[in-house]
Amino acid sequence: MTTPIQEDHPLSPINPYGASKLMVERMLPDYDRAYGLKYVSLRYFNAAGADPDGQLGEWHQPETHLIPNILLHLLGRNPGFQVFGQDFPTLDGTAIRDYIHVTDLARAHLLALEKLRAENQSQAINLGSSRGYSVLEVIRTAEKVTGKKVSLKFGPRRRGDVPVLLASSQKAESWLGWQRQFSDLEFIIETAWNWHRKS
Repeated sequence: MTTPIQEDHPLSPINPYGASKLMVERMLPDYDRAYGLKYVSLRYFNAAGADPDGQLGEWHQPETHLIPNILLHLLGRNPGFQVFGQDFPTLDGTAIRDYIHVTDLARAHLLALEKLRAENQSQAINLGSSRGYSVLEVIRTAEKVTGKKVSLKFGPRRRGDVPVLLASSQKAESWLGWQRQFSDLEFIIETAWNWHRKS
């Protein structure tokens, strides 16, 4: 797989989650051709963080995302925190992912709507940073932000997990005029930490 992934990269998902996203992306051009319905498909990679003002945050039951799971573990609400895989072909053996702050994603939505109204042109846009962090880098950053220590347990890889998943931000920057303002990993974790401590 080429990294960072550009929009014209072959689409061949290896898990049901990816397949469901691709199914929608295949329907959108059909609606465009049949009804003239224009679209901008924003391809998220890892949405993370919380509202910097602390009003909104991420909460799933069950929680499956890395950063909230680390923070819930550090708050004593998730004693069974586990890292899936330490044998990936990466520098530290853990998977690498691209993290984008939710505020930057919200701005991308506004820019996409404005562009769609102005140009009436269908597009698919990756929302990433072209910069990834391994699971262990995320854990170490969370420890730095919180001043707490993660009790590490390693388990086997999950089926369908790839070693590296990064998105090119080139098209988002050039076509949308999108610039990331909040996607520094420390800031992402700090905003999520502040929200989780209150919730």
